[in-house]
Amino acid sequence: MKPTLLLLLSLLGTITLMAQSNERENRPRARELGLRIGILPTGRLNTITDVPGVRVGQVTVVRGPDIRTGITAILPHGGNLFRDKVPAAIVVGNGFGKLAGSTQVNELGEIETPILLTNTLNVPKVADALIEWMLALPGNEEVRSINPVVGETNDGYLNDIRGRHLGREEVVAALRDAREGMVEEGSVGAGTGTVAFGFKGGIGASSRQLPAALSPPGGPRQSGYTVGVLVQSNYGGVLTIGGAPVGQGLGQYYLREAVEGRQSGRSRESSPRDRADGSIIIVVATDAPLDHRQLRRLAERALAGLARTGSSGSNGSGDYVIAFSTANLIRAAAPLRSVELLGNEALSPLFQGVIEATEEAIYNSLFRATTLTGRDGHRVEALPIKPTLEILRRHGALSR
Repeated sequence: MKPTLLLLLSLLGTITLMAQSNERENRPRARELGLRIGILPTGRLNTITDVPGVRVGQVTVVRGPDIRTGITAILPHGGNLFRDKVPAAIVVGNGFGKLAGSTQVNELGEIETPILLTNTLNVPKVADALIEWMLALPGNEEVRSINPVVGETNDGYLNDIRGRHLGREEVVAALRDAREGMVEEGSVGAGTGTVAFGFKGGIGASSRQLPAALSPPGGPRQSGYTVGVLVQSNYGGVLTIGGAPVGQGLGQYYLREAVEGRQSGRSRESSPRDRADGSIIIVVATDAPLDHRQLRRLAERALAGLARTGSSGSNGSGDYVIAFSTANLIRAAAPLRSVELLGNEALSPLFQGVIEATEEAIYNSLFRATTLTGRDGHRVEALPIKPTLEILRRHGALSR
């Protein structure tokens, strides 16, 4: 390709990113619209990084007319995760997907690398780059095995997924730039090219902080535990927001053509508007002292939050939950461990929290996402704010 053309494509990508950034600034989160999900209070920022120590880094790749993809990195803490692993569990709601590293996580009950999210065909390349990055960390000079955790959803409708445009440079950038604080949402990172309910999907996050009264009596904490969620939404069904039938009200939902008797014999593969296939990755973090068994139970409840949004859990949907705790780090060199864990009776408030945070994180991924045109001229509109609000008001779903 000629240098002039390469420069032009790069400039076009930069202009597109600037336009998307400006549009995102004008698109609110769910709570800014008066939507209150559940009963529990949020954390300070209402995002996954409200769990102390958790960091998120993202790389968004928009180049030319066809490349719309990226990487989202979630780090349980800022240290060497191989040396200081975290308790973890992975739950599969529907296994039509590619989640590298899942079997070892559930066998040993721990995560030893950052969690990276990307697109389907880039999982091997991203995993390979993550392995290189981990091996190069100080203290890992003698390490001979690394279990990279890499999840995906398929962004092939808007992105030239066969081009596999992500590699070492993008992985290192996402890991290097991982920060505490506010998490960018919508059409960014691994959510750049995703589609949800026929609208533009993306990255969304939320959190819940349990009231201090729910902390175990005599425990070391004066405040309640926090549970945070980040999602990569790329699935379908009949969109429901706060109990209101938004998808039906907007006339865009799974099986609409068949239900209304308008379905023709043509293939629907060219459009996501009437399909429920896709995937979602849900990452759950908490500072509550939980082990693998308890984290698995917590992860299972996140699927209840997913169901509240109207997910059909279709045959072609890969629905995964990755849950970890930042308490009770697992030291690599420690042959014996002595830890304190919450009792089973203390888990129920966390279950409520993860359901609420998952539901709200998905709504944030939709409200913050921006309209995008990508591969072969495919265009996916963002969820329209004004008519959505009218539906929510009509059904009493708004608090103001």
